[in-house]
Amino acid sequence: MTHTPNSTAPPPGNATPPTTPDARRTAFAEGVDRLRKAATTEPGRLRIIGAVLAALVVAFGAVTAWQMTDRAAAADDVLTSSQPLTSDAADIYRSLADANTTASSGFLAGGQETEASRERYEKDIHTAAAKLVNAAANSDPGSPSTDTIAKLNRLLPEYKGLVERARTYNRQGYPVGGAYLRYANEKMQQEMLPAAEDLYTSENQRLRDDYADATPYPWPAIALGVVALAALAWAQRRNYLCTNRVLNHGLVAATATATIVLLWLTAGHTLARSHLNDSVDHGVGSLNVLHDARIASLKARGNENLTLVARGAETTKVGDETVDAYDHDFGRDMNTLAKGLARAERIADDDTGAKPVTAAVGNMTEWQKRHRAAREQDENGNYQQALDMVIGAKGATGECFDSVDKNLATALKHEEAEFQQAAGDGRDALTGLPTGAAVLAVLGAAGAVLGIGRRLSEYR
Repeated sequence: MTHTPNSTAPPPGNATPPTTPDARRTAFAEGVDRLRKAATTEPGRLRIIGAVLAALVVAFGAVTAWQMTDRAAAADDVLTSSQPLTSDAADIYRSLADANTTASSGFLAGGQETEASRERYEKDIHTAAAKLVNAAANSDPGSPSTDTIAKLNRLLPEYKGLVERARTYNRQGYPVGGAYLRYANEKMQQEMLPAAEDLYTSENQRLRDDYADATPYPWPAIALGVVALAALAWAQRRNYLCTNRVLNHGLVAATATATIVLLWLTAGHTLARSHLNDSVDHGVGSLNVLHDARIASLKARGNENLTLVARGAETTKVGDETVDAYDHDFGRDMNTLAKGLARAERIADDDTGAKPVTAAVGNMTEWQKRHRAAREQDENGNYQQALDMVIGAKGATGECFDSVDKNLATALKHEEAEFQQAAGDGRDALTGLPTGAAVLAVLGAAGAVLGIGRRLSEYR
């Protein structure tokens, strides 16, 4: 009698039991099979086409909303955050430099320091402190700007204390007052103004980064829009070839919404980009040049005053010649001012912006002429006459400096308005685009599904 092995017994040794073909099937493979089988019938093909069209239109709307939300936020930051903070940083620098200049002018006047001069100094210190508080509130935690602001907040009371000591000793007639003022000036020139310049540079970089985020074309969204329209056109042509019907209302509606979104996207972003670029060319660029020119004039005025305060105590080597250090720095700052004004004249785009700059050039030329005359008197031993020609009530270099500063302030105000207009128009061009794109995409996807659904109803 032969023995028949039990078919259910395990195989000998460690051999793996055979598996059936169905056990090796994955859910994905089964899904692919079902999709392939569905594609062999017209209703199945229509369902696949409808799903793909709806997905493309929704993806187009989602990517458009995402990219336009980012660009709109960056454009808003340009207008309401980074550029105002850049201007605040420039104001901090200007206020500190002007305070230093005013302090030296008041020191030269001695007991004759005017109330207006004292108030101007206090106003500059208060402005710098207030702007530092605002900058601290709007800077990113842990950023280089935060560290710079903390440094300036620490140095500002130290500087003010040195100036007060200089004034006190000066009123009492002690020569040590001049040493305290020079020490205060060194703290300002070597620590505070470089820190303020670093803050200005950092905020300018932040502004450039916001522009870089706001202006690039949204190529992924545009590409998806083109693909979605091409797919919708293909589906309508297929529908016409299969049914000889020219229009499918659902597919036409989907095509119309996708077209509207694509046109809105390209036109809106192009317009926003144009306005933002204009705000750089005719706003930010001019503002930076004017800020630099104003700072150069403040430095020049401070060095002019310190030339008389030091009375030759500070010298420097220029080639083989020993010259007054402050007067040498005055000449360097005036060269910077002249170059800045020349550039500001070139880039001014209208008479309103050009006129104050042209007037500042005339003021600067007269300033240089009066300065040379004052230096001649000082070098000839006529200190009081030189002093009167620098800080006197009439015909002094101080009048020229004040006129330069006033004209540059007027030009800055005009360019600030130009920036606000252009950047505001750029931001407004994107208003409603992210939400509109999302809503229209949902409507377009619904139209595609309804259009395909109408064809499917013919097979029931």
